[in-house]
Amino acid sequence: MNNAYLTRFYEMRLRFTLKKAYHEVDAHVSSENGVDREYFENEFRSLERSGNIALVISDPEFDAVIEVSREDDQVMAARLNAYSMGLDQADCVILEQGEGYVIQKKPDGKYQMDFLEMWGVLPSSNYHFMMRIPMDSIRMSVKISNEFILYTILLTALIGIVLIAWLSRRIARPVKELTRLSERMANLDFDAKYTSGGKNEIGQLGENFNQMSEALEKAISELKTANNELQKNLEEKTKIDDMRREFLSNVSHELKTPLALIQGYAEGLQDSVADDPESRDYYCEVIVDEAAKMNALVQKLLTLNQLEFGEDEVTMVRFDLAELIRGKVGASKILADQKCASLSYEGPEKLEAWGDEFKVEEVLTNYLSNAINHVDDADSGHSGSHQPSMPSPAASEGFPQAGECVRRIVVSARLEDAAEKIRVSVFNTGSHIPEEDLDQVWEKFFKVDKARTREYGGSGVGLSIVRAIMESFHQQFGVRNLDDGVEFWFELDYAGAKEQGSMPGQPEGRNTDGAFSSRSEDRRERRAREAAEKETLKRMKKEMQKEDEALDAEWVSTSDRE
Repeated sequence: MNNAYLTRFYEMRLRFTLKKAYHEVDAHVSSENGVDREYFENEFRSLERSGNIALVISDPEFDAVIEVSREDDQVMAARLNAYSMGLDQADCVILEQGEGYVIQKKPDGKYQMDFLEMWGVLPSSNYHFMMRIPMDSIRMSVKISNEFILYTILLTALIGIVLIAWLSRRIARPVKELTRLSERMANLDFDAKYTSGGKNEIGQLGENFNQMSEALEKAISELKTANNELQKNLEEKTKIDDMRREFLSNVSHELKTPLALIQGYAEGLQDSVADDPESRDYYCEVIVDEAAKMNALVQKLLTLNQLEFGEDEVTMVRFDLAELIRGKVGASKILADQKCASLSYEGPEKLEAWGDEFKVEEVLTNYLSNAINHVDDADSGHSGSHQPSMPSPAASEGFPQAGECVRRIVVSARLEDAAEKIRVSVFNTGSHIPEEDLDQVWEKFFKVDKARTREYGGSGVGLSIVRAIMESFHQQFGVRNLDDGVEFWFELDYAGAKEQGSMPGQPEGRNTDGAFSSRSEDRRERRAREAAEKETLKRMKKEMQKEDEALDAEWVSTSDRE
């Protein structure tokens, strides 16, 4: 297709060139002036070289050759003469015929090629002329042109492919990155960022993706934080509701028995079941005793509530812990004797500590009460025994020694942590606390042995008060099983090495001697009052036992008579 059209195009161009040369030759050959040889020697030579044109001119009679421009001028002159006489045109293909000229295609056997020829008569001089151009140059030009075009197309295609591939990658890479980025964002992964950059629309879109990613990450983070807070609040609310229900259930359970006893004995008095003064007094004593138990429980719950909510002020003073322990041991000795248990203190005669003395006394009271209520014979299956880790210079003077009874309660105090802390422990022989219950004994209303706790009237609140007090002191406390019993302990800051110093957390120079003296006096008065109350309680119990024995004897006698 390219050959056909390009050959025709070249033929047209050559025909145009021949006609242009025809007019120029006619302009420089005239009958008056003859041939302008200067033109043919200079200007036409350049046309001959550039256009590969051969020219021959003869006079009107064909007698002489006027101008010859090729070596084969004789052949061209003979052919011009033959053409003028209408000869040698059998194999010519006329392409164009004008006024005074003919353009035709003629094969040449000598050169084995076709020529494009133009012959005729010059109008201005009636000279005969003939010009021709070899057609092989056309074909060669077409071939070269075709090859050049082919190579150009191939090179252009290759360059185009490379350029398209580069442009495609340049355009597709940020698009693919945005696609991956959107997929990761859909999976809530906001660490990925658009990094390809660029100032075009895709680059701006990537920057918008980054801003959207940061905004979404911030929003989701805030939502998660809010959800966590909400979940925490819901869990806290559920926990509080559970604690409230458990508290109400435990309080109801603890108050049910004394209320039932009070109601029963009150109804007995109302129905005149007790018809003698002694029985009525006994009924009244039971009612009063149960009411006192309920009052004590309520007071403990109020105290625990104040401690847990920080409503009870903690007054830290320096006091003699050893004196406080000896006083509590002396006051509790009568209760230990009733359980056939020895009660002793092992520690130094003087041991100053920092703390709220009244609250420390409450901790000791609860520990001692718990030890007295649970003291029992040491487990004979264990060969070891509780041995305090320090010598006892006071060694419980005036109190039974630990070896005199099988049941033992030992209160010990010793310095620990390079004389920074005092550890006070209360040990009693008896059964171990199950390992799974060691962390739960501090919970409100928790009872390891419910039957035994009910027997001595315990409420399960005392150790919860201990925990609240020690947490308000920011001090350690705990419980552990030993070979032949159980030991409860707590720690306080040691103050003996700082006679004029300040307590932890208190500014230097604050004088606590007056508070120390006042509290010591209050403590002694309280101990004396407690001892008197316990003696009265002991006497009342003995009298009640005698009355019960008398009533039993009377009832047996009446039954025998019947």
